[in-house]
Parts: sequence; structure tokens; C-alpha cells
Amino acid sequence: MSPLDQTALRQAARDMRYLLARGYPRELGLKLTGDRWGLDAPAREVLRRGAFAPREAEARRARLLPLSAAAGQAVGVDGHNVLITLESALSGAVLVAADDGVIRDIGQRGRHFGPSQATQQAAGLMMDALAGAGAGEVLILLDAPLSKSGELAAGLRAMLARAGMAGQARAVAAPDRELAAFGGLVASGDSMVIDAAARPLDLAGSIIRNLEPRPFLTSLEETA
Repeated sequence: MSPLDQTALRQAARDMRYLLARGYPRELGLKLTGDRWGLDAPAREVLRRGAFAPREAEARRARLLPLSAAAGQAVGVDGHNVLITLESALSGAVLVAADDGVIRDIGQRGRHFGPSQATQQAAGLMMDALAGAGAGEVLILLDAPLSKSGELAAGLRAMLARAGMAGQARAVAAPDRELAAFGGLVASGDSMVIDAAARPLDLAGSIIRNLEPRPFLTSLEETA
């Protein structure tokens, strides 16, 4: 994005926060601010995934745990969410450092996702981070309706075994429901999953912030 686009995004984000804080529906706020500032589709996705009402953003930031909190703890992983975000980072796709402290991609790849060589690289980063943090048992849940989820789960189980980590990887119909009831840390960048989790962790974001070279992060902060 050009510097002019960045400026427009930050102005639009300011307006979006104002509307959300006053109870405007998210989609209406997005349309009003996107139209006012002439944002294209990718820019609107940055706004959709990055701008939140200040109180909502502050509350979510306060609950997010650092990766170090995984030491000795069970960790439930929102598998496709984490892997797709990491793949986006590795491919140079647009990433947004959201108001709530979470790093998100804007690619909307979910229903079109299929495992690739990039998935293996992303999975390696995920495993290394969990192992490096000294995580206890790991449960990786994948969206069963997505292409080759069963094969991906089998590959992740093999990676856990090779890393000497206790855990399991499964393809299930509704990972978010299982993660909401999970007793340990829950790794996801999805705001609904984070809000439902007792102990949320932005695993992908923690990894991305430590990549070298560090991927460019689009920020909606006025002073960025």
C-alpha cells in the first residue's frame, strides 16, 4: 500500500472506532467509513480485521497471554487460523497489527485453503515455537470441511511425534466450540475464539513478531 493509502486507512480506522464505540453494527460502520475514505476491497478488509471499539480492543489486549505462558501448559490450537496467518506472513501477503493486539491476515483464504509446501513451513514454525516455549500437551484442531484436513491432521501428528511433543491433531466439524471448552491456553487470531477462551494466546502473532526479516505489518495507529 502507498503512504496515501496508509493515511486514509488510519483516518478511516479513527471513524470506525468512533462508530463502533457508539453501537453501530460492524458492517454498517465499515461501509460508512470505507465509502467516505474511498477504500478499495483490500483496504476495507484491513479495516474489518484491524479496527475495534476502544474498550473492546483494550479488554482483548489485557487478556492475551505471551508465548512464554505456554510453558508446561496444555495448548489448544485453532489450526487453520494459525497456519493460514503464518503462510500469509511467509508469502509477503498483507498483515494488519490490529487494535486488539492480534496480527491478522486479510486474505479470506479459509474455504479455499488446501495444504501446500508453504503449509509445511508454517507448521514447522508453529511446532518450533511451541517446543521452544516448553508447551505441555498440544491439541491442534482443524476445520474438517476444508480440503484435505484429515491428511493435514495426520501430518501434524507426525510432526508432534518427531518433535517429541505430547499431543494430538484432529479435523473436527467445529473447532471453535471445542476450543471454547478447552481448559488450557487457546491459540487463535479469531476474535470470537479469543473472547470465548479462558486463556487466549496469539500464537501466530508471537511467531511473526520474531521472524527475521520481520514481515511488514500494516498498522492503524495514528502515530505509526
